[in-house]
Amino acid sequence: MIPRVRRISALCALGVALAACGTASHAGSGHQAPAEPSVSASPSASASRPPVLAPGPGGLTPVFEHGPRTLGKTVALTFDADMTADQGPRAAAGEHFDNPDLIGTLRVLKVPATIFMTGRWADEYPTEARSLGHDPQFEVANHSYSHYAFTGDCYGLPTVAADKMRSDVERAYASLHKAGVPHALPYFRFPGGCYDKRALRALSGLGVTAVQWDVVSGDAFATDADAVTKQVLDGVKPGSVVVMHCTRSAAPTTERVVRAVVPELRKRGYRFVKVSELIGETGGHR
Repeated sequence: MIPRVRRISALCALGVALAACGTASHAGSGHQAPAEPSVSASPSASASRPPVLAPGPGGLTPVFEHGPRTLGKTVALTFDADMTADQGPRAAAGEHFDNPDLIGTLRVLKVPATIFMTGRWADEYPTEARSLGHDPQFEVANHSYSHYAFTGDCYGLPTVAADKMRSDVERAYASLHKAGVPHALPYFRFPGGCYDKRALRALSGLGVTAVQWDVVSGDAFATDADAVTKQVLDGVKPGSVVVMHCTRSAAPTTERVVRAVVPELRKRGYRFVKVSELIGETGGHR
């Protein structure tokens, strides 16, 4: 039975201030109805489609939280590239919703990762979105267009109406495609991690798998990198999905955390993989 709402406790701090929990958090602002994405922007358009889970009961959108615990020490680091629809003026004033140092560190350490990107972030940073989308070390997935919550009572986020949920996801794919991301994955992360049956039903038919996590890093607005590092290392198990953030202003310690976590987990025998590999190991189909 799918609970009415799934959420992350430690990430709630990130919620309201960051727009609600993501690269920094999640939130959104009113925008006109999205244009219909082109076929190539569709999650099902890529020639070599990554694995997805079969629909849940009644055809509901499937939800993935972690990979198998018994198939070796694998772990997926995921980073939410959040930006809300109304944060343009803050970006124009110099606030950084991107984190090039973090991406550079992942490249230097040769750590594959999955980036859950809002459409608004791709609109603001098209060069970085395109670079990530063309780098085989990374895979880019959907984190909604402007970070509206898909349920009520989600860290104070504004909510998207049920009849707009599908178009919000489609609009995000259109923005990723416009920015130059060639194959955005058929994976979707709910803003704030909040969802219910209504939200899963609204997205059914899109062919996406909703991706949650089992390890909350606690990097949102954190100033103590050592504490975040400990939380990640204490939480990781074989098959874990770790949620972190990719926005300097909202998650200033994340790059330092990655530099500490990666060598330690490798020392413990862990291999870093993308979410698509974990889903494939879980029995996902193409």
